[in-house]
Amino acid sequence: MKIDATDRKILALLTDNGRMSYVDIAKELGLSRVAIRERIHQLQEEGVIEKFSVVINSDKVGKSVSAFFEVDCEPTSLVQVAETLAENPKVASCYQMTGPSTLHMHVLVEDFDQLENFINEELYALEGITRVESHILLRRFKSRSGLKL
Repeated sequence: MKIDATDRKILALLTDNGRMSYVDIAKELGLSRVAIRERIHQLQEEGVIEKFSVVINSDKVGKSVSAFFEVDCEPTSLVQVAETLAENPKVASCYQMTGPSTLHMHVLVEDFDQLENFINEELYALEGITRVESHILLRRFKSRSGLKL
């Protein structure tokens, strides 16, 4: 699928407000509601739009401790460790990276007791991990979900 300028405008509008109606997008772009609906449907079918979601403020729901981890694994354990961590509800994101660490992970928990418990009982308990380095978030200057075009 080739993404044209109209598709990019639709994606930009939806990135700013995923609940924007077909009618409002159509008015903004000077197209019909049906044309917008069809374009969005096509973007979904082609996998350009993977899903619509809500972004929750972690502080407002009691997840006030945010930590980032660099995790090294034995090569034969990498996939199993990553899949296990990805299933953990405390893990917000987990990526295989190049550079000095194998996995980069973001964890959200309620307090430092939960963080300590996660590290000692859930992270260190996994076989194949050879090194863990953690970084505690002090202040967020920018956070964005999704790609901006």
